Amino acid sequence: METESREFLETLLTTPSPSGFETAGQRVWVEYVSQFADDIYTDAYGNAVAVHEGEPDAPEIAFSGHADEIGFIVRDILEDGFLRIGMIGGSDHTVSKGQHVTVHTETGPVQGVIGQTAIHLREPGSEEYEKIEEQFVDVGAADDEEATELVEVGDPITFSTELYELHGNRLSARGMDNRVGTWSAAEGLRHAVENDVNATIYAVSTVQEEVGVQGAKMVGFDLNPDAAIAIDVTHATDNPDVASKHKGPVTLGDGPVVGRGSANHPNVVKLARAAAENAKIEIQLQAAGIRTGTDADGFYTSRSGIPSLNIGIPNRYMHTPVEVIDITDLDSVAALLGSIAEQAGSVRSFAVEI
Repeated sequence: METESREFLETLLTTPSPSGFETAGQRVWVEYVSQFADDIYTDAYGNAVAVHEGEPDAPEIAFSGHADEIGFIVRDILEDGFLRIGMIGGSDHTVSKGQHVTVHTETGPVQGVIGQTAIHLREPGSEEYEKIEEQFVDVGAADDEEATELVEVGDPITFSTELYELHGNRLSARGMDNRVGTWSAAEGLRHAVENDVNATIYAVSTVQEEVGVQGAKMVGFDLNPDAAIAIDVTHATDNPDVASKHKGPVTLGDGPVVGRGSANHPNVVKLARAAAENAKIEIQLQAAGIRTGTDADGFYTSRSGIPSLNIGIPNRYMHTPVEVIDITDLDSVAALLGSIAEQAGSVRSFAVEI
């Protein structure tokens, strides 16, 4: 991975971007793509689109990742100064207690912890995971008067984690889901620009995927491309504690994962597989019999139906503060998108033949 691309990835991963509060992360993304995009624009909710202008009669393809991450939100401020919290997206209540968190306020970050009663004071044999709504944040305030000077109801909260390099090519951080997708969309656009491909390529960084693929619905309606490719993390199932019924062929470090079924349009799948073969990129296949759980689900039902595809990046421990990815998968995804951009110029229609 080139130095500038690596620095961009690290900045994305260390910039908090919870659903509904993505502005800081979107600024990072826009600043990076502005170096090579022909045009950039944003909408009222902060979805960001960068463009490579191709030939007028060539297809228009969108490469999209979502900018938002899961987190928490201040729900109530109690008399004793503690904060009751709610979920932003699919926050995991089994990993939240005993964690450092940051409350993102209008005046700056406030540090806190999600309280966990010491093991010495808990009743043996009665262990259970409290729901997020029953957990609380301690910011050090003595009472509600002190707490309200620091935070407000509705302030978002994220885990206070860092980016760590593991052995080999592995990285760990919160929010891999899905800063690695927006990174990939930007890098795919860069490949398209450098190769001056015939197709018009849109790199898209959407908002609020974690709360119902809302940004993709907005962008899909407004942009209306000939095809949309959503790049998101997918479950690597190669760690020991994955139940056998969830075991699949997805392995960390074995390359991009091309979805098949449901939202994944067969002709866009065919394009991706041909592009991978042409660029000699190893891919993995994944079945999606009902839904993808990604922005592809929002794109393919926009307007009269946008042919869509989900390309997955293998990710261990999704929706925890210690998500793990392999850098080689990111490089392969970026290269695959570049190859798709080159191959797409020869496509006349993505519609199925009946």
